[in-house]
Amino acid sequence: MTDTTTRRYTRERERDEEEDEQTADEELVCPECGGKLASDSEHGETVCKECGLVVEEDEIDPGPEWRAFDSKEKDEKSRVGAPTTNMMHDKGLSTNIGWQDKDAYGNALSSRQREKMQRLRTWNERFRTRDSKERNLKQALGEIDRMASALGLPENVRETASVIYRRALDEDLLPGRSIEGVATSSLYAAARQAGTPRSLDEIATVSRVEKDEIARTYRYVVRELNLEIQPADPESYVPRFASDLDLAEEVERRARQLLQNAKQKGVHSGKSPVGLAAAAVYAASLLTNDKVTQSEVSEVANISEVTIRNRYHELLEAEDSVPGL
Repeated sequence: MTDTTTRRYTRERERDEEEDEQTADEELVCPECGGKLASDSEHGETVCKECGLVVEEDEIDPGPEWRAFDSKEKDEKSRVGAPTTNMMHDKGLSTNIGWQDKDAYGNALSSRQREKMQRLRTWNERFRTRDSKERNLKQALGEIDRMASALGLPENVRETASVIYRRALDEDLLPGRSIEGVATSSLYAAARQAGTPRSLDEIATVSRVEKDEIARTYRYVVRELNLEIQPADPESYVPRFASDLDLAEEVERRARQLLQNAKQKGVHSGKSPVGLAAAAVYAASLLTNDKVTQSEVSEVANISEVTIRNRYHELLEAEDSVPGL
């Protein structure tokens, strides 16, 4: 670059800077009286100090939505990045390198860059799971997330299941039991605690362990961790069964009524809540003339048709014996 070109470039840059400063000064001056402008953060307005003209209104406040009265409180309330979560073994505090071999603009990386990124992913994975406990947690929480997705369970159930598994790991309950078994039992317990239970058969269909092992591990985990889990309410299964069978709201309401009558007569005691709920949905569909077959209900509830027939008769007998019906 020649001296002449350098001088020309310097003059143009100085001229641009002067124009920017002049524009900024004009923006800070009242267009009516030329007075100074002030920002009113409480009302989100920019007003003139001299004549009171409102130059701008409804301004966006880029600051935080919380208030702090000292530096300590400000540091406590300040937050950056995604919130921590128990659903990840490191609580989401570590860096995660994506699997796509593309840059920030969506362009494909060169072969040398792809090799570099693969090495970075390998070392990042090694640092994220530095000991056996973290590797254990990563595998278990991945299983919980997979099964919860297959069963359609909400995020709060997954979070609770992750906390239960962490407690089991801290209490040293895993020796002699499989990671998958304890993870499945934690999810089963969390679903029951949240009032969105799934039957053992449903849990077993998405788990990598057998039904007997799930039941055995579940009883052990609940006993050792002193979890307070109420017996499953048959009514909690009704909305899901009715939805899967595409039945009307009247059928669901009638099924709930059948189950409430059965509770009054004590018919539900010692019976499977899933079987009672399935039989109630089947009986309600017949009573409301929105019929479904026993095989359809059996497939949705994952129980035998014999169980549905037995519970069906018991529910109708209980309703006939309730006074006022």
